[in-house]
Amino acid sequence: MKLTFPHMGNTYIPVKAMLDDLGVKYVIPPFNNKKALEIGTKLAPELACLPLKINLGNFLQAHEMGADSILMTGGCGPCRFGYYCEMHREILKDQGTDMKVITLDIPGNDYSKLINNIREIAGGLNIYKILKAVKNTVEISKRVDELEKLTFKIRPREIRKGMTDKIYKSFLYNVLKIDGSKNIKKHIDDTTNELLNIETDKTINPIRVGIVGEIYTTNDPYTNLFIESRLGNEGIEVTRPVTVSGWIIDHMLKKALHLKGDERYKKAAKPYLGAMIGGHSQETIGNSVLFAKDGFDGIVQIFPLGCMPEIVSESILPSIERDFKIPIMSLIIDEMTGEAGYMTRIEAFVDLLKRRREIDSFEGKGMLSWN
Repeated sequence: MKLTFPHMGNTYIPVKAMLDDLGVKYVIPPFNNKKALEIGTKLAPELACLPLKINLGNFLQAHEMGADSILMTGGCGPCRFGYYCEMHREILKDQGTDMKVITLDIPGNDYSKLINNIREIAGGLNIYKILKAVKNTVEISKRVDELEKLTFKIRPREIRKGMTDKIYKSFLYNVLKIDGSKNIKKHIDDTTNELLNIETDKTINPIRVGIVGEIYTTNDPYTNLFIESRLGNEGIEVTRPVTVSGWIIDHMLKKALHLKGDERYKKAAKPYLGAMIGGHSQETIGNSVLFAKDGFDGIVQIFPLGCMPEIVSESILPSIERDFKIPIMSLIIDEMTGEAGYMTRIEAFVDLLKRRREIDSFEGKGMLSWN
């Protein structure tokens, strides 16, 4: 068995660490690219959302590299992600690849299926080694997310523009050459130190923008046209609360152990959306309220065309925009999204936020009054 798995932002790093520690053979597909999207778009149903299409491209590219099995997580609720494993299996079978799909989820309360799937991946390893590999995977997912958050802080403040991107891109590519969780942790430490040594202007008070929406399109830079990097290089500090490590810890591990995760967003969302309706819709609403209360300058929602939970969120966000007087922009992504139009909307939104900041500054100094 030679495994592969779909790309979603930096998920390949903790998954690679786990498979290295378990001694499992695997293939990492090429980073998300135009070819992968074209392959998936050609084979997927027309109304399937963008993540399914790119995932299909990932799998077929990996199959050409020798992969015969797929590792992915499951889902629940109205979000169609819960059906992806079956859709992938049938579409790939129609293409003559017949790749085996192994899903790491907990259907109902049946833990035996999850345990059996992990044992199948790990082969003859004992439970201690499996648990140790899982522990290291969780730790690395958290540390990679912390590293990415550090880039969000440094990028708008760096004096030599482009240094953060240069170091971070080097990290993302070089980690492919490193084996095992121990060495990957060291690589994370080294990169963290490099980023902390970047010269920054500590007097800058950047505009702050919160990123909310569907987990794939918010976490995958190719899919969202590198919006976090683009905004950072425009002098804007971004914050994205929905992360890979949060998904692993809150939606997989704590759910499996019947433990409560961080549910501040649920309390914040309650006046607008009091129930979980699938996907990350409740997080989108709750985190938007939290951003507004924390004094953020603006919010950007990103989601794939046809995403049912986020369509509901989009219809609620104008109420939050009105109640808290905070600008909110929704970006809908599909394979037809043009970079020029996409960037024009982002640039206009940034101009709006800068203008509002200037007006607030004048009012604060008594230089401008609407009375």
